[in-house]
Amino acid sequence: MNILIDGMGGDNSPVDVIKGAMLAAKQIDETISIIGPKERICTLLAAEGCQADDTADVEALGYVPFTNKDGKAFRVYPASDIITNNEAPAMAVRKHKDSTIVRGISLVKSGEADIFLSAGSTGALLTGSLLILGRIKGVKRPGIATFFPKIGQNDTMLIVDVGASVDPKPEYLLQFGIMGSIFVNLVKGVENPAVMMLNVGAEAEKGDEVHKEAYRLLMDSSLNFLGNVEGRDVPFGPCDVVVTDGFAGNIFLKTAEGVALVIMKTIKQKLTETTAAKLGALLAKNKLYELKSELNYSEEGGAPILGVNGAVLKVHGNSKAEDFCNAILKAVPYVNHNVTRRIAEAILANKELQGAQNE
Repeated sequence: MNILIDGMGGDNSPVDVIKGAMLAAKQIDETISIIGPKERICTLLAAEGCQADDTADVEALGYVPFTNKDGKAFRVYPASDIITNNEAPAMAVRKHKDSTIVRGISLVKSGEADIFLSAGSTGALLTGSLLILGRIKGVKRPGIATFFPKIGQNDTMLIVDVGASVDPKPEYLLQFGIMGSIFVNLVKGVENPAVMMLNVGAEAEKGDEVHKEAYRLLMDSSLNFLGNVEGRDVPFGPCDVVVTDGFAGNIFLKTAEGVALVIMKTIKQKLTETTAAKLGALLAKNKLYELKSELNYSEEGGAPILGVNGAVLKVHGNSKAEDFCNAILKAVPYVNHNVTRRIAEAILANKELQGAQNE
């Protein structure tokens, strides 16, 4: 298996990308590849104790082969360009042919890489995936999924979509439920995942016409659909998969992230105001770190772009080395269980969704 990661994506690249790859290599035997400016990435790998194969025909291979001191394989694929968050995604993908994102997705398309991970521009990653890989046959709209903590349960749920489709139709929401259930089942090992739909109320008749029809489709499907869930109840983890459109999902996710940051900053402020408070903070230090970790959903790994014809994971933009490591580890079951193929089979097996590819 060849796991390819964007060496220049995210706020802390390429240093934390490389360090994350080193951490992951201690736990898996798969080849880990980094794409980016060749000299810079090679220098950083050498600084981590990796040795380049001087006998390799780099031009013929298309990459520089490395091994670390434990004999684990690494590769460096050259890419001289970077797509920034300030660029229009469609234009950037067409313009920056030698960017890490475009070249990385293209390596998945050619079969040289089994999965591509990037903490770079979400829009470019989604657009590049659609233009280069295309949609799975039968999928109307892809969905970006992300893990979200179940507060107090040391577990996570999957929310899909959180940004790919902002103008939903009922069938999209049904497909998000199907794709999310398959991913949670195969990657997390959850049998018969419980699915709920984010809505303005828990009752079946709540919401606009799109969500009312989506409720009917989900209820009539073979999914383990438990009904609607309000935003305030999501963090308590009543289910394994939360279905929503990209507009509401993105707002929910960013709002939750902001609230978590406010809580942690307020706690820190209050616990440093007096000597007694500082003493209490010292005594509760381990529990405070546990709380911070529980609220940080980026530690769970990458967010899959479900519905495109290849394995792509979006990693949080401010990820640290441990987060990149977790994303690489999550990539292994994604590829081993062939999530893309399983989604294709499930979508085509649903008669209500036949012909969707012609939309």
